[in-house]
Amino acid sequence: MTNVIRVGIAGYGNLGRGVESSISQNGDMELVGVFTRREPEDVQLLSDQVPVYKLDEIESFKEKIDVLILCGGSKNDLPEQGPALAKYFTTVDSFDTHAKIPEYFAAVDEVAKAAGTTAIISVGWDPGLFSINRLMGEAILPVGETYTFWGKGLSQGHSDAVRRVDGVKAGVQYTIPAEDAINRVRNGEHPELTTKEKHTRECYVVLEEGASEEQVRETIVTMPDYFAEYNTTVNFITEDELRRDHAKMPHGGFVIRSGSTGKHTDQVIEFSLKLDSNPEFTSSVLVAYARAAYKLQQKGDTGAKTVYDIAPGLLSPKSPADLRKELL
Repeated sequence: MTNVIRVGIAGYGNLGRGVESSISQNGDMELVGVFTRREPEDVQLLSDQVPVYKLDEIESFKEKIDVLILCGGSKNDLPEQGPALAKYFTTVDSFDTHAKIPEYFAAVDEVAKAAGTTAIISVGWDPGLFSINRLMGEAILPVGETYTFWGKGLSQGHSDAVRRVDGVKAGVQYTIPAEDAINRVRNGEHPELTTKEKHTRECYVVLEEGASEEQVRETIVTMPDYFAEYNTTVNFITEDELRRDHAKMPHGGFVIRSGSTGKHTDQVIEFSLKLDSNPEFTSSVLVAYARAAYKLQQKGDTGAKTVYDIAPGLLSPKSPADLRKELL
């Protein structure tokens, strides 16, 4: 049995709550504490045995935490917190703004290498598990096309972006894949699909009192990296409707590589997820990669990493010998 990995959580929303729950299922980990920008007494954890601290106290825990899991949002929180916290801790995060991953990686890598910490960025199911399957598909079927479909499901990152729009009191966003497009890919047609042909985005928004529907809608549908490239519908609802109809956070999706081998032999690789809780599943992926981050740190392998840099065996609490015997 390896040493117990001491884990901290930075940020306690849906993702942080999921991480707390996941750690309780992993016997080689213990939760040292949760760090929040809110008043600690206002934060109710799943367990009353875990202390809550102010985030600005976190530097004093440098020697008490092996891995810090960052549970802030990708739009505003992680671009600042990722590099700042990698200066003191080995970290794992779920930064998911695909277009900005290279610059985020560079910012975290510079700090982590200088500090001697290990930072695994953009962990989850996309980016994350879907990223791995895109790579596998291309490597195995070099002649072909890769297609990624998301949903139908509630996107945490896009919902967070909606909630940060001026005039929005609360809101969620659903990503909806086009069934016709998925069926064409599964049938091996290799269609050229535009962004708008693959998905639509549907937002449900509760307005602040006095806010303009027209202004909020325009801000959302023109938001770069999130909505501008899609057909986006914005629906305005009440808080009661939001609580009643949109409390669950389902999600999922597909990565499909359609290609050929030999003399035009059709081959299709498909990886899919069907999730009742997006944040709980993402949290479980983060916790597995926290174990890998700890192992890398113990070996002195520092700097920023992505899922492409992590050997699958590092995710498991089992020894290499047990993995060969039981799973290979």
